[in-house]
Amino acid sequence: MKLVACNSNRALAEAVSAYLNIELATASIRRFADMEIFVEILENVRGEDVFVLQSTSFPANDNLMELLVALDALRRGSARRVTAVMPYWGYARQDRKTGPRTPISAKLVANLITSAGANRVVTMDLHAAQIQGFFDIPVDNLFAAPVFAKDIRENLNGDELVIVSPDVGGVLRARGMAKRLDADLAIIDKRRERAGSSEVMNIIGDIAGRRCVMVDDIVDSAGTLCNAAVALMDAGAKSVAAYISHGVLSGGAVGRIAASPLESVVLTDSIPATEAVRLAKNIRQISIAPLFGEAIGRISTESSVSSLFD
Repeated sequence: MKLVACNSNRALAEAVSAYLNIELATASIRRFADMEIFVEILENVRGEDVFVLQSTSFPANDNLMELLVALDALRRGSARRVTAVMPYWGYARQDRKTGPRTPISAKLVANLITSAGANRVVTMDLHAAQIQGFFDIPVDNLFAAPVFAKDIRENLNGDELVIVSPDVGGVLRARGMAKRLDADLAIIDKRRERAGSSEVMNIIGDIAGRRCVMVDDIVDSAGTLCNAAVALMDAGAKSVAAYISHGVLSGGAVGRIAASPLESVVLTDSIPATEAVRLAKNIRQISIAPLFGEAIGRISTESSVSSLFD
């Protein structure tokens, strides 16, 4: 097999390459003067099983276009099978119509990836699991839960631990983590009593005097996360930490986290860390390279991927 790295997350691609003990394929990804993207694969890929690693994080549209052009180049190079490996799958939050005359952009992106030449997609912690149904090709939606569970056991485990879902929509994810760790579950119910009023956060579950660990898939502006941490501390929590699959962290998110009562925020490296993230005292990243490396190796040898999460 061959592993091709686009530009969005070179460090993760190199770590996956090291895990698999294969060299990254030689490719040239450059831009013309008007920023038009050009991709040239500088190795023979005829009949090969090729994996293209690219997160569609900021700048999302550039990174998505890089992926599409790379997929097309490989298809026209007669690769036997082309798998788009997308640790962070952009546009996943646009998975349904939120009002009249609004798009379902997640479906559009799925169509683009398939049309560009992908035979399979590998991603992690999709914002909504039903996005897998937007594709007519196989999709492997990996989970960061085993990586997070190992880190929690090493750093936070104890009888006082309680896993918290920061909103009702994330209950399934938090319940799965609580089951892995044999911990209790709490839920934050967030609502506005009326337009223009501040959010009221009701906490379902016993968190007084306990160490709370919030689990979520995406942190963007970090407003909800920080407000939830304040609500938990006000309700008597001993400490609050968060484990997030994808650290989008737009705008002043890093500053909000730094000024919040969050003891630590642990992110995966599905999105490369900015300088602000690297300097933040209560934010750290853990690697998902072994997870993706193992999944890619199993796909290449036609072995089970789901057994990774048993």
